Amino acid sequence: MTNEELKKTVRNIPDFPIPGIQFKDVTPLFEEPQRLQSLSKNIIGLYQNKGITKVVGIESRGFILGPIIALNLDAGFVPARKPGKLPASIIEETYEKEYGKDAIQIHVDALNENDIVLLHDDLLATGGTMAAAYRLIKKMGIKKVYINFIIELEELEGRKWFPEDVEIESLIKFPI
Repeated sequence: MTNEELKKTVRNIPDFPIPGIQFKDVTPLFEEPQRLQSLSKNIIGLYQNKGITKVVGIESRGFILGPIIALNLDAGFVPARKPGKLPASIIEETYEKEYGKDAIQIHVDALNENDIVLLHDDLLATGGTMAAAYRLIKKMGIKKVYINFIIELEELEGRKWFPEDVEIESLIKFPI
């Protein structure tokens, strides 16, 4: 399936999680094997020759495709989580959200200077969570980073939080 065909499967949920937000629900993309395979292959195809050693999935929807992508790229998978969810020593980055402060954490020994990382999440909206994850893994001295989303809400300009030299790919783009 093409990205345009997959786009037609994304469900709109009005007023979620708060009034005025038009939530883009990716779960229908995972419900049918053909859609899930196409979505996975379309993402994996973007990174097959990039030397990715670790895929970092952002909590929580980045955990769905992150391991699939990692396996197909012969890479490891690393979860980036909300506070209090990781059992070993962590490194943390705080950030502002539309409705308050939050933080993202990763195990302190999950990445190193030899890693080429693909940061993956389901949606780029305002960019706060992924920008924090980007800053977090850059603190860990990695070799290179790529960023991937299933969906991007272009009018919210989430890309503005990243340096121009960072490759950011979104399979499906929506105006608001």
